[in-house]
Amino acid sequence: MEKTLLIISSDHTGHGHKSITESLCESVKTHNDVKIHVVDGFSLGKQLLIKIGKSYGPITRNSENLWKIIWKLSALKPSLVDNFIETLIRDNFLKLLAEVKPDLILSVHPNFNGSILNILEKQNINIPFITLIADLVNIYPLWADNRANYIISPTFEAQNKCIEFGIPDEKIKVSGFPVRSRFFLKNHNQRKFYKKGQSLKCLIMSGGEGVGNMKKIAENLLKDFDCTVKIVAGKNEKLKMKLEKSLMAKYGDRVEIYGFTQNIQDLMLTSDIAFTRGSPNVMFEAIASNTPLIITGALPGQEEDNPTFAEKFNLGVVCKNPKEITQTINKLIENDGENLNKIIYCQRKFINANAAEDILQFILNVGDSNYEETKVKLS
Repeated sequence: MEKTLLIISSDHTGHGHKSITESLCESVKTHNDVKIHVVDGFSLGKQLLIKIGKSYGPITRNSENLWKIIWKLSALKPSLVDNFIETLIRDNFLKLLAEVKPDLILSVHPNFNGSILNILEKQNINIPFITLIADLVNIYPLWADNRANYIISPTFEAQNKCIEFGIPDEKIKVSGFPVRSRFFLKNHNQRKFYKKGQSLKCLIMSGGEGVGNMKKIAENLLKDFDCTVKIVAGKNEKLKMKLEKSLMAKYGDRVEIYGFTQNIQDLMLTSDIAFTRGSPNVMFEAIASNTPLIITGALPGQEEDNPTFAEKFNLGVVCKNPKEITQTINKLIENDGENLNKIIYCQRKFINANAAEDILQFILNVGDSNYEETKVKLS
């Protein structure tokens, strides 16, 4: 029997929600009896909601303190956010249900969990609703709505936060973080361990919005090490132009500057070290490509504990001060790269390459009438 899965995602608030959605769409190709319909949740609202979604990039680029205030205020009273968004999306969401006729609904964005559940509840519409958390440790209360049939968590840390918010443990499934297949090495052991004296290929990036101390990091690397540096400025065109002007004239072909790129996997797979902020999506794409991480910062709120998470599992190290980059790299490559090679090894052991397929299979089983008798194991 054919099933239709409706995914509520986002095209505007960073690139992580979209990447998660794409990983699930890849997995559905092996299921001939499943159709996926994806909608940007912000597009269901009036122009006001679309403007709110589009404001995420400028705010996180230009004012982390403002983002911290927004994050904390919206977390104080989740029901206010739910009710506000419900009024904006209700009509278009009901039209969407009538057109798509989904058997299951999956939300990968916190802003649309409670609002959609409000609509389903008030309209007496009984469609299984599942939430897939897109953060690692610090999660919005908006992720944790007890009315959802299930909440899929990428980590045990996020699971524990759900329990703190009052979600019963039996409603939470820990899955690992879904990553698009192109980030995985064809050969699991393809990444070579570091050898003393080798030239380093460094990748500096800061998520789709392009924030951080990229110039200072690059200058310290190029000054103190035998290395090449590739920088991804994301959608931040002003930053890209600034970096080109200040670095390429001085360092020539040792530096390459990119804007927003769809081929970030190629850059990761050909780099020895990736410098990035604590974006969960970017972190896990680097882990999937088996690229050691140096985390240079994190957005307040949902990302703030991600650097500690990476160090806890030895997936990378944290270096928030560009002046300490040289010391950090030297510590990684000393003793024939002992610490750098340990990160490579730990990443291989940590990543769940089948997370997207496991998640999709779990969601499809939720829709089965005999689900309670079905045992689904998510590693």
